[in-house]
Amino acid sequence: MSTIRAPIASVFAFPAIVSAFLAVVTPAFGQADARPPAVTVTGEATLSQAPDLAVIQAGVSRQAKTAREAMTAGGETMKAILAALKQAGITDADIQTSRLRLEPIREHRDGRPAAIIAVEATSLVAVHLRAVDKAADILDRMVAAGANLVTGINFTIDAPSKLLDPARAQAMADARRKAEIYAKAAGMKLGHPLSIAEGHVARPIMRNLAAREAAMPVAPGEEKLTLTVTVSFALLP
Repeated sequence: MSTIRAPIASVFAFPAIVSAFLAVVTPAFGQADARPPAVTVTGEATLSQAPDLAVIQAGVSRQAKTAREAMTAGGETMKAILAALKQAGITDADIQTSRLRLEPIREHRDGRPAAIIAVEATSLVAVHLRAVDKAADILDRMVAAGANLVTGINFTIDAPSKLLDPARAQAMADARRKAEIYAKAAGMKLGHPLSIAEGHVARPIMRNLAAREAAMPVAPGEEKLTLTVTVSFALLP
């Protein structure tokens, strides 16, 4: 007859290990349950500012029998337009060629294949103005110099990021105001923020005023920046 003997040290060691494990794990669960109640709200801020940058898109379009003739005619007019801009105090750094195109003009006659009857040369420049109140005057000067193609005037804020910090502070204040209302309604006090997450930022975009007649007044209006922030606040008894 065989006898199986379990080591006495091992039998007594097992309950000790289990007890040690429970001693370590139990406080962890207790800490998870001890998280304070919280309220999560979204604050919003909208700031308005008059645009500080105007971009004029204008130029010249000329048609001629040949490409060389069309480009020469358009080039002479563009030289006059650039001279008018410099005379108005616009620097080269604020003038940029935005379109340069050469396109054949075709005509259908008596059902025959389309024939090229002329060539059109188009040249546009983008003029950046920090003095937005001069946009109408600058455009009038361009038209007087021979510009016959105006795609519009765009108004925007040159550096919208400079508005973000004040908007962030206002959005945070709005979030706290809302959270305090909920805390009071729940019969509790508002604690410190547990998490802060910046949400949607609607930056100003370039607004376009379509082509206009010379000497027509231009109103830039205002640009708006909207920012949201989501905040979780602890609720205290």
